[in-house]
Amino acid sequence: HVQLVESGGGSVQTGGSLRLSCTSSGHTYGLYCVGWFRQTQGNDREGVGAIGGDHTQFYADSMKGRFTISRDNAANALYLQLNNLKAEDSAMYYCASVWNPNCTTISMARGDVDWGVGTQVTVS
Repeated sequence: HVQLVESGGGSVQTGGSLRLSCTSSGHTYGLYCVGWFRQTQGNDREGVGAIGGDHTQFYADSMKGRFTISRDNAANALYLQLNNLKAEDSAMYYCASVWNPNCTTISMARGDVDWGVGTQVTVS
């Protein structure tokens, strides 16, 4: 049973930074595609970025430039560095994991994804 637990969310001023973390258990972490999605109330969940076990990164077009995804396979951990935050970045951020050699947020959303419970980011 895969478990994903996010942390690091909070309230920050416009232009500030946050680092989100996600720890994983219940699977051979290094073999899985993992990534971040976000969702605001009333809207669909949207992909932020994904990273494969080989550390190949994928970012949704609208997320490129200010966000950086990384992982530590030895620690079963996934990270998302958020820089120069804007009010529109306010959302619940979710960690996700899926078995898929084609590791993008698009392919993740189509797969049998395990989700964390989310961590809230509020920018004002």
